[in-house]
Formats: sequence, C-alpha cells, structure tokens
Amino acid sequence: MRKLLLILMLCAACASLAAQSKSMYDFTMKSIDGQQVSLGSYSGKVVLLVNVASKCGFTPQYAGLEALYEKYKDRGLVIVGIPANNFAQQEPGTNEEIKKFCSNKYNVTFPMMAKVSVLGDDKAPLYTFLTDKATNPQFAGDVKWNFTKFLFDRSGKPVARFEPAVTPDSPEVAAAIDAALGK
Repeated sequence: MRKLLLILMLCAACASLAAQSKSMYDFTMKSIDGQQVSLGSYSGKVVLLVNVASKCGFTPQYAGLEALYEKYKDRGLVIVGIPANNFAQQEPGTNEEIKKFCSNKYNVTFPMMAKVSVLGDDKAPLYTFLTDKATNPQFAGDVKWNFTKFLFDRSGKPVARFEPAVTPDSPEVAAAIDAALGK
C-alpha cells in the first residue's frame, strides 16, 4: 500500500512538472555517465530525441543516427539517445553496459542519457511532456516502441515525430532536419 501511494505521488509530481513546462529546455536529465544535463544547454540547436535500446530489431538505427549526427552536427544538430527498457525488456543493461555497447558496436559520439522509462507510471517527466496532448498537441501520444524520434527546432518547439520504422536515413527525416536547420 505504501509503495502504491509513493508511486501515485510520484506520478502526480511528474504530471505537475510536465504541465508547468513549456519546452524541452525546461528539463534536466542525467547523462549516461551520471552527470546532470540541462536540456536548456541545447538551446539554439536542432535536437532529435530518440528512445533507444540495444536488443531491438531497430537497434541498427544507431548507425544511421550516428551518420546523421556526423552530417549535420556542424550545422547545429544534436542527437540525444535516451535508453529505455519499456518494450520487451530490450534495454536490460546498466548505463555503463549501454555506453560500452554503443561505443564498441556503433561508434556513437552523440550525447547519451541515463536509462529512463518512457511509458507507464514511472515515465520520465520529459516523456510525460512529450506525449501529453495538453503540452504537445500535434505530436502527442504514447511512445509505442523503441527508436521513436522527436525533432525540435532551434527554439525548442517540437516540429516532427517519427515512429520507429522511419529510419534516420529516410528522406522525410532529412527534409525535416534541413527545414529545422534552415537550409
């Protein structure tokens, strides 16, 4: 009973924080190395947030995400990988294991955050904000699987959402990034 009450209080606090937030810049997360990272530090950049997993059929998208990052980072794109274990336990590792996997297998150099939940009662406040119709009416809705991508313009406004099957090298992702960067 105590545990349930604590979960309910946590959910209410997360919902309250998400409702008060006006952009992704209002959130702080932990990096995969355990350091606090204000997403406000990406102000003025185009940001692609992606919930990632190491043991998913979409995991090879890490290569495409890294290629996108290399192609556009000098123009102001930041890709932020956010590991989550919400779907079929496809991200079971520790942050250290995830970091090692990403580095060794895909040479990931874009920022990676610590593992969070993107769905359910323990959903991270950022994902409550991203999926809530009140705060993000155009791109709201639960994350359905790993490698869902949210694109933000330089002012922190969401401008696109891509479901997992849309690969990082697809023309629609490139077009949305080009538009957000302002060709």
